[in-house]
Amino acid sequence: MDTANFLFVSADAALITDLAWQVHREGHGVKYYVEAESDREIGDGFVPKTDDWRADVEWADVIVFDDIWVGSDVGTGELAEELREKGKAVVGGTPNTDRLEEDRGYAMEVLEENGVNTVEHHVFDSFDAGIRHVREHPAPYVIKPLGEVQNVKRLLYVGSEDDGSDVVDVLTAYKKAWGHRMKGFQLQRKVEGVEVAICGFFDGNEFIDRVNFNFEHKKLFPGNIGPSTGEMGTSMFWAGRNRLFEETLGKMEGWLADEGYVGSIDINCIVNETGIYPLEFTPRFGYPTIALQEESIESSTAAFFRDLARGDKPEVAVHNGYQIAVRVVLPPFPFDDEKTYDENSRNAAVVFQTDDREGIHLEDTKRVDGQWRVAGESGMPIVVTGKGETMGAAREQAYGRIDDIVMPNLYYRDDIGERWIDGDGDRLQAWGYLGP
Repeated sequence: MDTANFLFVSADAALITDLAWQVHREGHGVKYYVEAESDREIGDGFVPKTDDWRADVEWADVIVFDDIWVGSDVGTGELAEELREKGKAVVGGTPNTDRLEEDRGYAMEVLEENGVNTVEHHVFDSFDAGIRHVREHPAPYVIKPLGEVQNVKRLLYVGSEDDGSDVVDVLTAYKKAWGHRMKGFQLQRKVEGVEVAICGFFDGNEFIDRVNFNFEHKKLFPGNIGPSTGEMGTSMFWAGRNRLFEETLGKMEGWLADEGYVGSIDINCIVNETGIYPLEFTPRFGYPTIALQEESIESSTAAFFRDLARGDKPEVAVHNGYQIAVRVVLPPFPFDDEKTYDENSRNAAVVFQTDDREGIHLEDTKRVDGQWRVAGESGMPIVVTGKGETMGAAREQAYGRIDDIVMPNLYYRDDIGERWIDGDGDRLQAWGYLGP
C-alpha cells in the first residue's frame, strides 16, 4: 500500500501503543496521543507523539481510537461519529455501541431485539433490592458492577453456592464499602460451560470473513485463582462464520451497519450443550488480544485497518493455527499501591538475553537511550506471544520467549492455553459449534 498517516488516540491508559508501533514499523506516518497525564510517557522512544490530537485530524488519513472514553465524560463513539460525518476514515464506535459496554442492561436488550439468546439477568440500583431478589430466587449468580466502577475488575464476583448465600454476603459487603460509588449492578444467573469470546472486525457495513475466537484468562494466578485482573493472557484461533458466530455477532450485523460501527467488537459467551449464552460486549479492541491479533496477521496491518476504516472490504491473511498471549506484569499489579510501584517497578529495565524481539509486544513501556523501561503506573510492561499448528506448540514458543526476558519481580500465568488442551476444544467440537 501507499504510505498513509495514522493518528492514534488513547483515551486513558495508552492501550494501543503496540498497534501504533506496528504501523510505524511498516513505514507509515504515525502520531500518538495519550489523554491520561500519568500514562503519557508510555510509548516514548517507540512512536512519534502529539500533544493535541484535534490539531492533527486534517493530517491524518486514518484515525484510530482505543477505548470508549476520552477524558471523564466524552465518549469516543460520539467523536468517531462526528469525524466520519466530516468524511474522515475512523476506527471507532458510536454513542450506542459505547453504551453496549457501559450499560449491560441495554446490551442485553439489544441482543434480545436482534434475536440473540440471553442468560437470565436483572439490573438493580439498590443493594437491598438485589439481596432480596437472591433470597427470593436462590441460585448462583454473577455480580457485574455498572457505571464508573465496572472497570475495577476485582469487584466482579462469580457465585458458587447453589442458594446464592455467598452472593448475598458479597452484596452486603459491597453496600458498606462501595455504596458511595457503585450506583448499580447486574445480576446474571451463573451458567456452566466453556467461556469463549467471538470477535469480528466490522467495516461500517459488514463483518470481514475471518472471525477470531479467543479465550480469556482473567484471574491473577494459574488455575483461575485470585483477584480478577481484566486479563492475564489469551489463547485464540481464527476461523470462518461458524455456528458460534452466526448465532451471536452474525445476528447483530444489520444493527451494527445501521450504527456505522467500525473496528473490533467481541461478545463474551458461556457455551454448553444446550446453547450459547452471551455475557457482555467489548465494542473496541480487547487487551492484550489486539497484540495477539497483530501477531497472527500475516499481511499488512496498516492496510487492513486503513481498508476497514474506509469500508473498502478489507482482506487479511492470518495464521491458520493457534496463538497465545501472556501478559508479563510487575508489582503491585492488579492493585494500586504507589509506594510498592515506586520501590519495585517504576522505570525498571526490561532486559532481553537475545537480540530477537519476535513476539514481544508493548504495553506500559518506553525506550530511553535504546533501553526498554517500564512506564506508566500500572505495572504491565509487555505482552509475549507465540503461535503454532497446535495450542501446545503456541505455548512452547511463547513461554520460551519469556525465558529470555529478565525483569526483577516479574510474574505471569504459566497455564495460558491449557484449558483448550484439557478439553475446551473437544467440548466445543462435540457440541457442534466449530463447524460451518
